[in-house]
Amino acid sequence: MMRRSIILGIVLAGIGAFLTSCREGGAPAQKRYAFITNGVAEFWTIAESGAKQAGEDLGVDVSVLMPGSLTDQKQMIEDAVTRGVDGVAVSPIDSKNQIDMLNKAAASTRLVTHDSDAPDSDRLAYVGMDNYTAGRLCGQLVKEALPDGGKVIILIGRMEQDNSRKRRQGVIDELLDRPVDPERYDPPDATLEGEKFSVLGTMTDGFDLTRAKANAEDALSRYPDIDAMIGLFAYNPPAILQALEQAGKLNEVKVIGFDEDSGTLAGIQEGTVYGTVVQNPYEYGYQSVKILNALAAGDESMLADGDFISIPGRQIRKDNVDEFWADLKAKTGKE
Repeated sequence: MMRRSIILGIVLAGIGAFLTSCREGGAPAQKRYAFITNGVAEFWTIAESGAKQAGEDLGVDVSVLMPGSLTDQKQMIEDAVTRGVDGVAVSPIDSKNQIDMLNKAAASTRLVTHDSDAPDSDRLAYVGMDNYTAGRLCGQLVKEALPDGGKVIILIGRMEQDNSRKRRQGVIDELLDRPVDPERYDPPDATLEGEKFSVLGTMTDGFDLTRAKANAEDALSRYPDIDAMIGLFAYNPPAILQALEQAGKLNEVKVIGFDEDSGTLAGIQEGTVYGTVVQNPYEYGYQSVKILNALAAGDESMLADGDFISIPGRQIRKDNVDEFWADLKAKTGKE
């Protein structure tokens, strides 16, 4: 028994020494990164595919975490830092009120933002699009769908996020033919009048899919003569379509979307959605992990042109939806 204990002690000591050598200059331990979204949606499932693929290509471990609330996200960031990950990529839910928390994380590990930025924080880089410009692209689609103008309403998840504020403002400024000004802000409850378009207001749902559909139903009830409904979060256009179908108004009210939800893309194919502005969540996931891994190795070359890693948006209409969707399915392995 004593001999067996001695052998066991030697084995355990050897394992401990091996692990120590890995940390202190032997075979390097696998890098670990956390990719944290701002909710649960098909959009983020696409981003997860990109992050996981980057993990495979780079030989690193990537945890993809999808919070259900601001509290969840805060806990996920803190847990990742406590676990000693080599970097965190996060899409802040409320960037202005998360600065202290983000800075605390940035003091302990490498921090980048994606999809929605927190420019006043100590994050090292932002991976995403210029959401104000993307909003104006969406506004252009509305103009195409309604060349003579009309009454429109905007439906969106949250106004606290940096990306959603700028995206919405871009749509409004384009419809009202205003000059470019990403810092402009119109209150959500304001009715805004332009030469051709009336923006009846903005309805938020707090990332609640049931409420998103209820908002669309309410808008149809309050404004029976509405001409277009603009859904600026991935799940908004499908929710709008459900409300229109129940009201018997499919194809009567124009639908313009944002993001590449399968329901939105199918609607474009069928003609019930005029078009959508798509981001590239797959690349958000892939590039976030790639940047974190480079920074962990002391390589800052990816930031040579600044801390904004631009992944431009695109307008998708009936003439290019098939090609776009086929490419998306190939990247995510979905049929």
